Order: sequence, then C-alpha cells, then structure tokens
Amino acid sequence: MKKIISFSGKGGVGKSTLLVLMLKYLLEKFKDLNILVIDADPDANIGDIIGKEIHFKETIGGKMAEFKQKIQKRLIPLDVSKDQIVESEVFDALIEMDQFDILEMGRGEGEGCYCSINNYLKRIIDILAKNYDVVLIDAPAGLEFFSRKTGQTVTDLVIVSDPSKMGIHTMKRILEVTKEVELKFENIWILGNRFPENSLRDILEKEVANVKEEYVKLLGFIANSDEISKMNIIGENLLQLSTESLAYQTAKQLFVKII
Repeated sequence: MKKIISFSGKGGVGKSTLLVLMLKYLLEKFKDLNILVIDADPDANIGDIIGKEIHFKETIGGKMAEFKQKIQKRLIPLDVSKDQIVESEVFDALIEMDQFDILEMGRGEGEGCYCSINNYLKRIIDILAKNYDVVLIDAPAGLEFFSRKTGQTVTDLVIVSDPSKMGIHTMKRILEVTKEVELKFENIWILGNRFPENSLRDILEKEVANVKEEYVKLLGFIANSDEISKMNIIGENLLQLSTESLAYQTAKQLFVKII
C-alpha cells in the first residue's frame, strides 16, 4: 500500500481533527504500517491534537531559520552543496513517535522564508514518501499550497467543508486551482464535516454532482461531536477518543473508501 493523502479546505472546518481520526483508524486497523504525518500548515495544530508539544526549533521552519543563520555566519562547508545541507536539516526535523513519525512545517521566519520552506517541502515529500506506506498531510488553509504545486505527489486529496457558504466556496476554488495548475490526483474526495442531518447535506451533494470529473467524489458526512469538541478544548489526545464515538464510527466507514 502506498498512499499520500492530503486534507485541505477553509480554515476551521476540522481538517486537522479529521486527519487525526484517520490516523487513529489506520493505527487500529493496520498494525505494521509505516506512517508519516506532515503538518504543512504554519498554524500547526496536529501536535496539540495528539498531545505532543513541538517546539519551533524542531520544525522545518526552525531548521531553515538556523540554516539561514549559519549562512550569515559563514559556517557552511564549501565542499557541501546547499541542497544537501537543507535535506539533512529537514530529515533532522522528523520526530519519531511510538507508532508513526511526524514532520511539522512550522511558521516562516523572516522575509521570503515561507516560500523557501514550501519549495523544499515539495522535494522532501517525494523523498520521504518512499520510506512510508501512508503519508497524511494537513494542508494550509490558503490556496498557495496548491498554486505552487506543493501537492503534486498526493494520491488522494480530501477537501473538507463545513455547512457554510465560505466552506463550500473554498472547496470549489481548490478544485478550480488544482485544475488550473494541472495537479493530478487518483481521487478527490469531498467530505462534509459537522453537517447536521438535514437539507444542508443536499446542498453539498448538488455542488459535487455539478463537478464533471469522475475522480471527484462525495466521501460523505460527519455530524458535529460534542465529545471531540470537548477533547480539543481541554487538550486531550484525540487518538484516545473512544472507539464507540458516533463521529469516529462514521469516519471509519468513510475512510474505508480511501484505504
């Protein structure tokens, strides 16, 4: 199994939460998978959701800031290429957990730093993916991630929308941008998060039905969960969510379609 799955959508729709629910599902169903989680959002949330404190110096942004200082102080060996050093720094940012590894992009520091991180991230995803069975990516809320073709190695794109005009609008813009920059995916899945069981679901279903590409599919809907909201607010590890949770049970049924 080789899958690179990216969760995208408007900020606040629950991308990070859903990624962790998929991680929980994978850890429970497949015992021997090599899994990498990449938090590509500068406003990183994955560490908080799984109860792992990640300091800036441990992120790609932190490594790039240190690298920039080394260049300014002329501490870079002349016989080693800049690309080799950058790749080494990024690999050093890998955090090994008990059952999976995590790589956090972190915020940019200084003018131009954010674009530089994005450019290296494109290459590093290709290299890292060869060592893992499944890579889960929490994409930034903005469209720059796709317009720069950072997601060009992704096999499955999961676009999350909440029941709002802005959530659906962002979903449609992501579809437009990925087509404009000719990003190719095996599947694009549309997932409605925190949708009540009423006519609001019909609106998203119609929007997806209007998309002509066969690889764009409605994955399904997950209702709001007070239990998940409470765990997020008080900072509990979402991987410890009860397997009896209705939201998790629904999520598992949907994730089976992807893996």
